[in-house]
Amino acid sequence: MALLSQVGPSYCGQTETTCCKTGHSLVFSMASDIETFKMKETCSSFPLLSFSSTKKGQILRMDNTGLGLRRINQLVVAASPPTEDAVIAAEPLTKEDLVAYLASGCKPMEKWRIGTGHEKFGFEFGSLLPMKYEQIANLLNGIAERFDWEKIMEGDNIIGLKQGKQIISLEPGGQFELSGAPLETLHQTCAEVNSHLYQVSLNDALMCSIILDFRYFSHLYSDMLFLARGRYNIIRNYMPKVGSLGLHTMFRTCTVQVNLDFISEADMTRKFRAGLALQPIATALFANSPFTEGRPNGYLSMRSKIWTDTDNNRAGMLPFVFDDSFGFEQYVDYALDVPMYFVYRKKKYMDCTGMSFRDFMAGKLPCLPGELPTLNDWENHLTTIYPEVYCMDSWSSGLIHLHICKPYIFFQVRLKRYLEMRGADGGPLRRLCALPAFWVGLLYDEVSLQNVLDMTADWTKEEREMLRNKVPKTGLKTAFRDGLLRHVAQDVVKLAKDGLERRGFKESGFLNEVAEVVRTGVTPAEKLLELYHGKWCQSVDPVFEELLY
Repeated sequence: MALLSQVGPSYCGQTETTCCKTGHSLVFSMASDIETFKMKETCSSFPLLSFSSTKKGQILRMDNTGLGLRRINQLVVAASPPTEDAVIAAEPLTKEDLVAYLASGCKPMEKWRIGTGHEKFGFEFGSLLPMKYEQIANLLNGIAERFDWEKIMEGDNIIGLKQGKQIISLEPGGQFELSGAPLETLHQTCAEVNSHLYQVSLNDALMCSIILDFRYFSHLYSDMLFLARGRYNIIRNYMPKVGSLGLHTMFRTCTVQVNLDFISEADMTRKFRAGLALQPIATALFANSPFTEGRPNGYLSMRSKIWTDTDNNRAGMLPFVFDDSFGFEQYVDYALDVPMYFVYRKKKYMDCTGMSFRDFMAGKLPCLPGELPTLNDWENHLTTIYPEVYCMDSWSSGLIHLHICKPYIFFQVRLKRYLEMRGADGGPLRRLCALPAFWVGLLYDEVSLQNVLDMTADWTKEEREMLRNKVPKTGLKTAFRDGLLRHVAQDVVKLAKDGLERRGFKESGFLNEVAEVVRTGVTPAEKLLELYHGKWCQSVDPVFEELLY
């Protein structure tokens, strides 16, 4: 799920409102000073982001005459819809062009930003059934009208919203995704999440019969939300050919992710290696998907497990990242041979499954004989690659029983013109804020980053693979060398906290939830299992009430 590139200013406003926690639903308040931002369990103050307003009723439509989407004469690039060039490339692309595309993401530290994205599922309060498209469309229209978002349309269907640098989009299973703006601090990031949930909660139609929540729903093969979006039809048809669980990722997963910048190729390499090495720890810390079909499935993070049989041509550990020669060029060589999904031309998705981008550059795509790709085709292709997926999204195979309501973040590391850190099961609001905090503290601080690299330098390929395979089942209790993974996680969380403190924005409090996990050694999934076997009398239905926002 692609986010906007991490460039541009952050936005922080002075608007205030008040709130308290009522029952299990949070209503958020906004304060004006990010330095005094404090997370509290009941009634809190959060900074509300201000956004440039546009006239209500303006509509964004897919347009093949420009880059991505157009509103009048202004170009915008959405989070999920594809980009398409205005004209056919005058000259063939070379590998050097593709390398330069990735290298163009390098930026000085003062321009580094934090971009957080997260998906949610809505369900009907009484029946626990997922929202239908008509209900989601009403929600999108309500948010647009009440909070001045621009509508993104595909044909007659509303498929998203845009406001400033934020995008709300829909995924194939009805996932309701916010792709956040690039922001400077974690206070702003968490405030953005709060503002989004506040806007959702105030939608009249939603409050009447629907509760938008972070959870995984039951209709695996539903075509509820394909709308006119041909890319998902292509992917749906292709995934069963390359793995047995791929469709689960489309229909039953919600992700939370953070996008981070790099200053140079060397900096990208170091962050990529650190991110890959620590994926098992992220998986363990955020593990939160222990149920399938209303019963324990034997895993703490089932979502992580299913990525081992989704599409191994585009998912995995990428051991070459740890080679001395790794850099932009080697990643390009890898991506060139990852099978394509589609090419977008004249408002249509063209099935190119099984062919490589290298074939495309040689003019050998059967669907576009003799045609050569543009950089926008390359950009679209990069969004379909999912290396090292320590996925921890929500997971369920039941018809009604859904194992958890909160978003399951799946951590992988993906390189575009920034690094996408994806893949840890989510949970309550505090954990949505903890995810970017974890990675920012480790990767945006030079001391912590170097300590991570030193700590993991002698980890072998076999050890990394062992952790990848065992952590989804045993979490922090996974045996590693002379101890448990929990002991390594304690050191890593300490490094993340120290890194945040050195940033000087008073952000270390966002790690409190994760720190408690390593202190006790009990993951969120294990807490759910305890409730299931105790208070819930072996029923997962109470999870909907237990974890509502």
